[in-house]
Amino acid sequence: MCAVSSLSISEEPSPLSPPQPRPTHLQTYLSNRARLYPDVTAEQWNDWKWQQKNRVTTLAELSALFPFDEITMARLGDIFELYRTAITPYYLCLIDFDNPNDPLRLQAVPTVEELLNPGELTWDPLNEEGDSPVTGIVHRYPDRCLFLVTSYCPLYCRYCTRKRKWVDEDGTTGQRRIETMIQYVAEHPEIRDVIVSGGDPLSLSLTYLEKILAGLRAIPHVEIIRFGSRVPVFLPQRIDEEMCAMLEKYHPVWINTHFNHPNEITPESAAACDRLLRAGIPVNNQAVLLRGVNDCPYTMRDLVQGLMKIRVRPYYLYLCDQVMGAEHFRTSVGEGIEIIEFLRGHTSGLAVPQFVMDAPGGGGKIPLMPNYLLGQYGDSVVYRNFEGVIGRYDDVPSASHECDRCSDREHIDERGVAKLLNRTADRFEPQPVRDIPRGVNIKKKRRET
Repeated sequence: MCAVSSLSISEEPSPLSPPQPRPTHLQTYLSNRARLYPDVTAEQWNDWKWQQKNRVTTLAELSALFPFDEITMARLGDIFELYRTAITPYYLCLIDFDNPNDPLRLQAVPTVEELLNPGELTWDPLNEEGDSPVTGIVHRYPDRCLFLVTSYCPLYCRYCTRKRKWVDEDGTTGQRRIETMIQYVAEHPEIRDVIVSGGDPLSLSLTYLEKILAGLRAIPHVEIIRFGSRVPVFLPQRIDEEMCAMLEKYHPVWINTHFNHPNEITPESAAACDRLLRAGIPVNNQAVLLRGVNDCPYTMRDLVQGLMKIRVRPYYLYLCDQVMGAEHFRTSVGEGIEIIEFLRGHTSGLAVPQFVMDAPGGGGKIPLMPNYLLGQYGDSVVYRNFEGVIGRYDDVPSASHECDRCSDREHIDERGVAKLLNRTADRFEPQPVRDIPRGVNIKKKRRET
C-alpha cells in the first residue's frame, strides 16, 4: 500500500525544507571570483595581460583547485607530459566546482580519458601536414588557405584537432617563416580568402599581428581575411578598442569564434563581440559537438538562441574530429542530425548552424544535414517539412542551363560534381584524397599544358 494513502485527512504532513534554487551562472561566476581571487582589483581582472599571466598551467595549481585521488594524480601526470594545460582566471571562474561534469570544466580541465586512444585516432586526423605546401600554410580548397601564425592559446581545448602542435612547439611563428607564407599566397592568385589561425592568432601582439595583416592585404587577389579565435570566449578582455581599431583598417575582416555552451555567453564575452561588431567585423560561431558538453538538443537551442541575442551568427556545428586524446568527446553522426532536426522549424533559420564533418585524411567538410527532399519523379518533387508532413511540389520543366556569362568565364580548378555542372567534363572518377593535387598554381599549370 502506498504510504500516502495511510495518512488521515486530519494529519498534518511533515514539514519539508523548501527546495533551494540553483545559483544562476552569473552568481556562480561572481562567487568563484570572490573566493579564488579575493585580493584582485577590478582593474587587474579586466587587464588581459594579468589574465594571461595568471593562467593555471601546472598540475600542482590544478590539483589545488580540483582535488584528485592518488591514482588520478599519477595518470594526470602522464597527460601533462603529453599535452599542455592552460586556463585563464576568467574562464576558471565560469566553472561550477560542485559539478565534476560541468560542461566548461570538461573543455578546459584534463581528464584521464585523454589516455584512451582507439586505433582510428591520429595526431593529424585531417591530414593538414599532407596539405601543407610550405610550413604554416594548409591549402586544401581551391580558393582559400589556412595561415597558421602561432601554436599558443590562452586556453587549450581538450578536444583540439591540433593537439600535436602543443607537443612540438608553443610559440609565435617567426618573421622569416611568415614572409615565406605571405610569398606563397602572393604566388597563388587563386587564393582569395585567407583564414588566419593557430593556436589563437588574437593572442599575438598587435604590432606583429598588424605586420601579418598588412602583408596579406598588400596582395591584390586576397579579398577576405578571416580569423579563427576563441579569445572572445576565453579572454574577452583582450578584445579592446585598440585591437578593434587596428583590425578595422584591414577590412573586409571576419571573425569565426567558438562558443560551445550557453554558459560561455557572459556580459564580458558579449561585450567583446559587440566591440568587434561595432568595428564592422562580422562574428560567426563554429561550435563542436561534444559529448557531455552540448550533445543535448535543448542545450544547443539555448546556445544558438543566446548567440543570436548577442548578434553572433551560428555558422557551423562540427562533428568532433578523430584526434588523439579526444575519444571521450566524440558523438555519433545521428546525434548531431537529431539536434538539427530539433532546431529546424523550431527556432529562427538564422540560428540553425550547418552540421558538418571534416572528413578524415583531408577530404574536406561534408555537410551532414537531415534529408527533406524525399524523391523526384519527373516534374514532381516529394518533400517533408519540420513537422514530418510529406507533400508534393510541382516543379517547372527542366530548361537549358546555357549561360552567356558562364561561357565567358575561366573555370578555375573545378573538382568533382562542379566539373559536370559547368560542362568541363562528361564524367569523373573518384581518386584517393592523397592523390589530389593541393596548392597548385592553376594559371601556371594551364600555361604549361
